[in-house]
Amino acid sequence: MAARPAGLVLWCRIRYHIVVSNSKKILAGMRRNARNWRIEDLEVVAHRFGVDVDSQGGTSHVTFRHPRAGRTTVPKHIPIKPWYVRDFLEFISKLEDPEHD
Repeated sequence: MAARPAGLVLWCRIRYHIVVSNSKKILAGMRRNARNWRIEDLEVVAHRFGVDVDSQGGTSHVTFRHPRAGRTTVPKHIPIKPWYVRDFLEFISKLEDPEHD
């Protein structure tokens, strides 16, 4: 097995912690207040949980899909309405708790 360059390993670790910590902070913020969020924030959280993000060009919505949680669709309008954020949080909670129905 070839050795990895130390710089690459360090970059991967830093990148991982930035994404993970940001997604946790964003998720906690959404749970505290469902107002004034952007679609990019939802995408960061979705990627953290392995959710497929379908943002087709020319549409005004983004669809989040996962085999265990199903799917949810959110409009790209800024800011996202609170009920769409709450719906997204319910979607993510199914991935956090596998026994959630």
